[in-house]
Amino acid sequence: MSVIRSFAGGMGFFLQGLRWVARHPGWWLFGLIPALIVFVLYAAGLYFLGTNAGELAEWMTPFADGWGETARGAVRVLAGVVLFGAGLVLAVVTFAAVTLVVGEPFYERLSEKVEESYGGAPTGHEVPLWKSIPRSIRDSLVTLGYTLLFTVPLFLLGFVPVLGQTVVPVLGALVSGFFLTVELTTLAMERRGLARRDRFALLRADKALTTGFGVLLFLLFLVPLGAVVAMPAAVAGATVMVRMRLAPGSVPGGAVPGGSLPPGPAPQGFPQGR
Repeated sequence: MSVIRSFAGGMGFFLQGLRWVARHPGWWLFGLIPALIVFVLYAAGLYFLGTNAGELAEWMTPFADGWGETARGAVRVLAGVVLFGAGLVLAVVTFAAVTLVVGEPFYERLSEKVEESYGGAPTGHEVPLWKSIPRSIRDSLVTLGYTLLFTVPLFLLGFVPVLGQTVVPVLGALVSGFFLTVELTTLAMERRGLARRDRFALLRADKALTTGFGVLLFLLFLVPLGAVVAMPAAVAGATVMVRMRLAPGSVPGGAVPGGSLPPGPAPQGFPQGR
């Protein structure tokens, strides 16, 4: 029961992030900008992949040139479906990482604002932008490598009858959810001076919480435009989760009882800089 409760608690932190951006609509709109840019780029890439899947499948299967028309057509349709499916899965599992890299200044400021509304952001570990972006790219590539290590075999197992339609989708959601949380908690954890190895250790220590947060997001990211709309709330929720559960002692008063928002009116309109 404690695992289920922790898993549900992870989902609850996303709902807290959703509540935070609902009360601060200007920051929600602010966080949509990089997500929308990346979504347009990904949509264009998937459109290109979909419209050229036949030609790419033909290029990938030269061994079928001498086959009968029915067999050749079947294998190339299958290759096209697999190719597009792989592109779609890759888009889902990399969207958060790419969006965080592209929109680092946006999400860094959004995450700081969430911390400030909960009593103050930790200080002393600030990194200049020209250093933080290359580090974010490097860490994202490492995380992507781990993600593909699990998702590629699961994707191939998805074509196994029965197993691919039952167990594999569940495992895929759990794995993708965990690594989504890895990406989304990076900003708040780096603000606390935690290196990549330390961040992974904290997240593995409560896998149910971590996975619960990410699985809900993974399912939302499968909905058209869901990733764009949910991204600001995901960053806010991840920040609250780091502050209250994963590293609650890193700032004075880091854990707000019950996860409630501090009293006071929510600012309207677009956020202003310091």
